[in-house]
Amino acid sequence: MEFNVKKLASDAGVFFSRAMQFTEEKLGQAEKTELDAHFENLLARADCTKNWTEKILRQTEVLLQPNPSARVEEFLYEKLDRKVPSRVTNGELLAQYMTEAANDFGPGTPYGKTLIKVGETQRRLGAAEREFIRSASISFLTPLRNFLEGDWRTISKERRILQNRRLDLDACKARLKKAKAAEAKAAAVPDFQETRPRNYVLSASASALWSDEVEKAEHELRLTQTEFDRQAEVTRLLLEGISSTHVNHLRCLHEFVESQTNYYAQCYQFMLDLQKQLGRFSGTFVGNAESASPAAATSPPTVAAATLPAVPTIPVVPTIVGVPNTVAEGVLNPNEVKPPASGTRRARVLYDYEAADSTELALLADEMITVYSLPGMDPDWLIGERGNQKGKVPVTYLELLS
Repeated sequence: MEFNVKKLASDAGVFFSRAMQFTEEKLGQAEKTELDAHFENLLARADCTKNWTEKILRQTEVLLQPNPSARVEEFLYEKLDRKVPSRVTNGELLAQYMTEAANDFGPGTPYGKTLIKVGETQRRLGAAEREFIRSASISFLTPLRNFLEGDWRTISKERRILQNRRLDLDACKARLKKAKAAEAKAAAVPDFQETRPRNYVLSASASALWSDEVEKAEHELRLTQTEFDRQAEVTRLLLEGISSTHVNHLRCLHEFVESQTNYYAQCYQFMLDLQKQLGRFSGTFVGNAESASPAAATSPPTVAAATLPAVPTIPVVPTIVGVPNTVAEGVLNPNEVKPPASGTRRARVLYDYEAADSTELALLADEMITVYSLPGMDPDWLIGERGNQKGKVPVTYLELLS
């Protein structure tokens, strides 16, 4: 108990001494030991790294999980050292709803078939998103958190110790300065007004006391200087390790970009496949709708086809050997048809399109082509011409111009 009381009293004295030194420095009444310029640059660089790492980490978490409640839940699970429960992504939930709706509307109906196809694509998109979040969390978020919760805490702890060592050093310098001033004053102004020998003894005794005080202050200064230098070296090594942290974060950033690239490439491919499927299904859906509703057969199936003037109806004639008759045969060969004298339009291609067979024309995004319609064609397709090349093109990939 006695030892604890003494230690408590000693710690209280050290704390009071540091508080006085810190206050006097803020008021400009005490000198402060300045660190070298290189050390200050290391400190500024470390602070900058910590601040930007926190911002990048928070915003990446928002990117991967926009729902703040879900982020708080994940944070609590991590702090409690428990496994985060699996959560259904928005795409997967949408896929579930579309599949259930298709079953209610009838999976054999055009709308039901489309819902099933779109729902399957949404499920694949949701699974890709889940994999991207998992990969990004492991390769990018975890290293950033490890730096903030591990390396940076160690650096902050050593910096606080260095700050305390500096306050102790400056306090010792101040005590030594005061002791030397008092010693010089005692030696320079002895009490010669009194003739009694006792006064000479007291004067010599005071000078000796101040000499002892100076020696004690010098000893404490040497000890505190040694501790400060040792702590400064430890802190310097940790701060110089920020360069290694940058290298590690750079590698993690490359992995994050790679994961994001793969994710978006998968999403693009899934949507491209879905678009092709819907382009092939649209003709079937229109045909089913026409057979189910006789009144629909008299109305134009699509606005795009209605705005395109069609070639006059070609009468069906018997097939003659050597003469192509694509309409009579029911198979459209674009190379054997000629554009109408009037009624062609210009169109801009919205997306890349890969021709499925020799009757189709491959497209590149943003290119301009000439299009027109033929009687008996699927209303979701047009004939496209680009120079000497000709073939069928899907209407959904085009922006028709006036």
